[in-house]
Amino acid sequence: MHLSRRALDIQPFHVMELLRRARELEAEGRDIIHMEVGEPDFPTPQPIIDAATRFLAGGDVHYTGAMGLPQLREAISRFYRERFSAEVPAHRIAITPGASGALMLALAATTDPGDEWLLPDPSYPCNRQLIRAFEGIAKPLPVDPDTRFQPTSDHVRAAWSPRTRGLMVATPSNPTGTLLSQSELTALRSEVIQRKGALIVDEIYQGLTYGVESSTALSHMDDVFVVNSFSKYFGMTGWRLGWLVAPESHVRVIEKLAQHFFIAASTPAQHAALAAFEPRTLDMLEARRAEFAERRATLLPGLRKLGFEVATEPQGAFYIYADVSKLCDDSETLARRFIEEAGVATTPGLDFGEHHPRRFLRIAYTTSQRRLIEAVERLASVLG
Repeated sequence: MHLSRRALDIQPFHVMELLRRARELEAEGRDIIHMEVGEPDFPTPQPIIDAATRFLAGGDVHYTGAMGLPQLREAISRFYRERFSAEVPAHRIAITPGASGALMLALAATTDPGDEWLLPDPSYPCNRQLIRAFEGIAKPLPVDPDTRFQPTSDHVRAAWSPRTRGLMVATPSNPTGTLLSQSELTALRSEVIQRKGALIVDEIYQGLTYGVESSTALSHMDDVFVVNSFSKYFGMTGWRLGWLVAPESHVRVIEKLAQHFFIAASTPAQHAALAAFEPRTLDMLEARRAEFAERRATLLPGLRKLGFEVATEPQGAFYIYADVSKLCDDSETLARRFIEEAGVATTPGLDFGEHHPRRFLRIAYTTSQRRLIEAVERLASVLG
């Protein structure tokens, strides 16, 4: 049966292949320390589970509107105002099936066949594949530690062409954990807007920052698309719930696309998420952020002692993007050695782009400090 060209062009998500191998080894009785997948190890906060249980007990589980539960959109709007002093009207917020659904809406609303999107290399791999799915072209901007793996105005000016539709950035970033300051975001927006382009800002890891306050692009600009999620800071990965803040000019088209793409996001997940903004839940989430900071402080020196180079320390998310070129010629080969010989699962740079991918490994500190210390010991045994 015929396969579309776009389907054939879509590359596998290599970290999922490694996860599959990890599960196979676990089924054989091996103990695997998971540092490959971007999923916090903490359970969903109990107030969120309780809210879902109460809602389901009522039995009234029907569709919400395509843009989402009005109470939840209002809660997110209030969260922006109280946490970031950002005025984000609820009608500009679309609740989506995960952040991936939000990215789909933003790209579908802006991309014609052949349009180019600029995005940093390295960056989250699904972005490239979603651009291709909407017949766009992902144009990588090679970035290095000297710019904290973030694009600059110079990158945008040099790469922009008549076919360029816009720029996608992430702060905090996956895989590097680095941030864009408000002044850097403003400069990037200026470059994009004066070329009549669009800017998509991925804030999926918002809230997970260390030594610096979290922020939002929406504090200073309202003509950009902002993607966010309940998965990372709020600890709701399996609930598959995110949101998109759209510019006023695009709200109606986003609603129409959501009607056809999804009908609506999961109704139980939306009612559960209402409890994510309760003070007791936010207290739990801040305690977890402090735990992530301690894990980061444990893992960074441990890796450096083994010869991993981390030129740009992560200030957000829960990843370390380490240069392993002094340890091997190919990070994918090294990742396979680590999982087979040490039972430690990591992600090779191959997943995140084409700019020196074999020099880097992404290592997630999404497991306990005890397991992180054990992981470093296991890696040391492999490296001799």
